[in-house]
Amino acid sequence: MKAGIVGLPNVGKSTLFNCLSNAKAQSANFPFCTIEPNIGVVNVPDQRLEKLEELVNPERVLPATVEIVDIAGLVKGASKGEGLGNQFLGNIRETDAILHVLRCFDNDNVVHVDGSVDPIRDKETIDMELQLKDLESVEKKLDKVKRAAKTGNKEAQKEEAVLSALKEGLEAGKSVRAIEVSEDGREEFVKPLQLITDKPVMYVCNVDEGAAVDGNAYVEKVKEAVANENAEVIFLAVGTEADITELESYEERQMFLEDIGLSEPGSAKLIRGAYKLLDLETYFTAGVKEVRAWTIPVGATAPQAAGVIHTDFEKGFIRAEVIAYDDYVKYGSEAKVKEAGRMRVEGKEYIVKDGDVMHFRFNV
Repeated sequence: MKAGIVGLPNVGKSTLFNCLSNAKAQSANFPFCTIEPNIGVVNVPDQRLEKLEELVNPERVLPATVEIVDIAGLVKGASKGEGLGNQFLGNIRETDAILHVLRCFDNDNVVHVDGSVDPIRDKETIDMELQLKDLESVEKKLDKVKRAAKTGNKEAQKEEAVLSALKEGLEAGKSVRAIEVSEDGREEFVKPLQLITDKPVMYVCNVDEGAAVDGNAYVEKVKEAVANENAEVIFLAVGTEADITELESYEERQMFLEDIGLSEPGSAKLIRGAYKLLDLETYFTAGVKEVRAWTIPVGATAPQAAGVIHTDFEKGFIRAEVIAYDDYVKYGSEAKVKEAGRMRVEGKEYIVKDGDVMHFRFNV
């Protein structure tokens, strides 16, 4: 599962990507510095993992990860192939969620591609390009479906109604995620199209250091503008985050954060947000060899969760021994949880809960 970082040139995408992944993507003060998408595998910060490490004292600890893709800056006309348009749109189509970076700081030394700072205009520029690309896809599909609907095909007529609603919404400047479609219609006809503006989105407002704790007027405008989109808005000072990642020790980084009034880096909040945006959650395995966080989609069953470790675990699944994270912490060890009768045995139908500590029995 991948989240793609998008935005206009020079809004801080590559700097943010560097903070997240420490894979030093090229970042320079001119457009089209990023051409090939950079991919970083980023650890998901999770205090529960630290607590389990403290209790179990394992040989190694492995956190959950999420893939972040840094995609080239988009410009007006991308849907018609301007700039790196087609390549950009192809790269973004392959991601599962969008982290849309908006410039929310003033600085005369950093060139803005449109000459002035206006996050709402920037958001609309990108939205319009993505909507135009989606409109193209919807119109193509609609042409085919209309022919089938004319023959009296009931299924095609249902699909035509849904696609016509999408076309109308996109032409009115709405993103697909904000267009009203019945749940069945979305599941059956919209999802298979993999439209770009249907992907879940988080708006990342890049502010200056002075606004790192409380945000600023630009951030408030963004929140207002996206109120009907069912999207998340977070703000962080990307330049400051970059300075923090340059510091050698954990202690130095904590001191820097305290000086500016933060309890943790904004990037940690962003990574957790991206994880949630991708509809992912975590379960743990805990033993003296390793304590590990495993990533599963929300709603996964116990056999599906076992399959993340190895496909054989899913095929030969017998049962799962499950301890709620809070119980593990309360009693302090697996043995004590068992003594207290708080370990549960679950079968194939069990839906895994975020934070479950699990052990699988299987037979191959």
